[in-house]
Amino acid sequence: MGGTMKIRPFEARDEPAVVALWKACELTRPWNDPHKDIARKLEVQPELFLVGEVDGALVASAMAGYEGHRGWVNYLAVAPACRGRGYARLLMARVETELLRRGCPKINIQVRGSNAAALGFYRRLGYVQDESVSLGKRLIPD
Repeated sequence: MGGTMKIRPFEARDEPAVVALWKACELTRPWNDPHKDIARKLEVQPELFLVGEVDGALVASAMAGYEGHRGWVNYLAVAPACRGRGYARLLMARVETELLRRGCPKINIQVRGSNAAALGFYRRLGYVQDESVSLGKRLIPD
């Protein structure tokens, strides 16, 4: 598998492959049920939930959104065996295009401080660390 990646919106049939991808990329956490995250995303801007396929196999995902002030990207993932081929860069370029088309002036991304590879990737794409603190409050326990 090493062909051109086709980017398209998520479809319901993709769910098992997407969840397996997120697990392989160590993006899942006990407090975030990936199936519930997918169901929630399908209720809000489902067209911004993108997947990448190579030779018919799902190898990448990105879940984006825009609420009128900032764009967000979650669950950017590329299958470990497919990394280093520019797939994440292609997916982020598509996300940026889709958000810019909606008038989004800025994208925010949250990356765990321990994920040096992801931090380096986003820095290479021109993202910089903001001087802000990310806060969170769970409203619905998963």
